[in-house]
Amino acid sequence: MAKRGNRVQLILECTEHKESGKPGTSRYITTKNKKNTPDRLEVKKFNPILKKMTVHKEIK
Repeated sequence: MAKRGNRVQLILECTEHKESGKPGTSRYITTKNKKNTPDRLEVKKFNPILKKMTVHKEIK
């Protein structure tokens, strides 16, 4: 039986996309170590709908 690790899967969603009024969403799926980073993650990622780098925050 496999050991249960500290890594959890999470979804990052764009913060600027909702304010732009354009349809669709920009989301990325990644993992993090919940022991080392217990708070919510914020990463700059590329938003293909807005065609620029934006801040994506953890939603799950």
